[in-house]
This record gives sequence, C-alpha cells and structure tokens, in this order.
Amino acid sequence: MSPDVAIVADSTAYLPPQALRRHGITSVPLTVVLGDRALEEGTEISARSVAEALKKRRPVTTSRPSPEQFAAVYRAAAEAGASGVVSLHLSAEFSGTYDAAVLAAKDAPVPVRVVDTGMVAMALGFCALAAAESVAAGGSLDDAVAAAEKRAAGTSAYFYVDTLDYLRRGGRIGAAQALLGSALAVKPLLQLENGRIELREKVRTASKAIARLEEIVVARAGAERVDVAVHHLAAAERASQLAERLRERVPALRDGVGELHLSEVGAVIGAHTGPGLLGVVVSRG
Repeated sequence: MSPDVAIVADSTAYLPPQALRRHGITSVPLTVVLGDRALEEGTEISARSVAEALKKRRPVTTSRPSPEQFAAVYRAAAEAGASGVVSLHLSAEFSGTYDAAVLAAKDAPVPVRVVDTGMVAMALGFCALAAAESVAAGGSLDDAVAAAEKRAAGTSAYFYVDTLDYLRRGGRIGAAQALLGSALAVKPLLQLENGRIELREKVRTASKAIARLEEIVVARAGAERVDVAVHHLAAAERASQLAERLRERVPALRDGVGELHLSEVGAVIGAHTGPGLLGVVVSRG
C-alpha cells in the first residue's frame, strides 16, 4: 500500500486483525467499563465477557477514545510518511468518537479528514476497506474519502434483538420505541437509518423475526454484486445457519462474486444490544 494516505478506523468496525494488517488500517479502540474496570475493546475484553455480565445484570457502559489517543495515531501516521489521514468512525448518533477525532485532527501534523459514516460494525468496516483499496490503487486523500462515502451510501444494516431493553438503557433507542417493541411481547427488527437505530417491524416470535430478517436481506441484495456480513452476540449457531441460507439465496454470494463475513460483534456493540443479537449488513461495492 502507498504510504501517502493513512486509513484509521475505530474498533467498532470489527475488521479481523488479518484484514487490518493486509490493508494497513489502524484501529483505535473504544472502552468498555465493566463495574469499576475500564477495558479496551478488542484486546482487554471480549464480547462473550460482556454477554455474561449483561445476563447477570452487572453494570456495563462504554466510552469513546480520547482526543489524545487519536492525536497519537495521527502523529504516528505522519512520522511513518503519510501526507494525510482518513479517519472513519461509527455514527455520531451513537458515540462521541467522531467528535474526539475531530478535536484531534485540528492539531494534527498532516491533513486529517474525519468522516462520520453513519454506520457501525461491518457497515463501517466495508467503508474502511473501500478507502484502503482506493489508496492502494493510487488514490488521493479526497479519493479515499469519496470511496468510503460511496460505500456508506450503498450499505444497509438490519438486526434482530431479543429485547430492546439494552438499547434503551444505553440511550441508543428512545423509550417510546422501546415500549413499542416490548408491547405484546413482540420481537423487534431494527435498521440503521440516517445514522440512527430505527424500529423497522414487529414480529410475533423469534423464529418469524429471523425468517423476516432473511427475506429483507435477500430483497435488499437483489441480483447485484454485494458483500454481506452476518454478526451475532452469543448466538453462533443461529448466525451460522442464517449465513448459509444467505449464501444459497443471494446471487452474488452463490456465484462467488461477493464476500460473506460471519463474526461475533465486539464488546462495545454487545454492551448495547445484549445477548441474542443477530445482524446483517448488505453493502454494494
């Protein structure tokens, strides 16, 4: 990869370590606070630990990286020879991560373009990969930003949760929406819309909700070239089964022209969604 433009993302992109290394992407960790311990996502705490803590109703909160953390990353990129940095982050509606990056960018030794992708998880990860691929092809700072923004515009994320209670507690979904999702014990299907979590549909049972999630994804993918990511928290078997069905039903995956990623979400997203999460990202290249 050309060293001219460095690509930075936060840890909620959930890109596997080998992808970060291959594409030269630097990941800045968010923090999970478990009881009185502050632990960095990805290195000091696992999603499974968060799931167990939530099941036991232990307090779990999250916090953004500090501006100083971002400043150190931007300085390191400049010292390594980068003439500019593209810094890509989860929706500013969810976290102050974007704001911290903007503060750090003001005093960076090289130009830093901070982008609120409006996304999270592999919806953000696909944006980071698009930016890195643009740079690898010789693209400029502006080209990398444009590639990430184009990818974000072509990306949708849908997810099922067993309960909206965790999202409500963390302030990621309004109390009124949480009440709607809880009424009559229905199972909620949600989507990312304009950087926010919106209640898309209410379904009577978990099995029907997951079947409906599958239908939504198949319809969204259509016959075009798409990449798909299936995420879960403490629901590996359910996620694997969904991934295999999507591989059979989505033409791009069936024909091998699109990529299929299957992974457990990290600790930060897990803290806000709770065990049982099943999410799918559909991204047009």
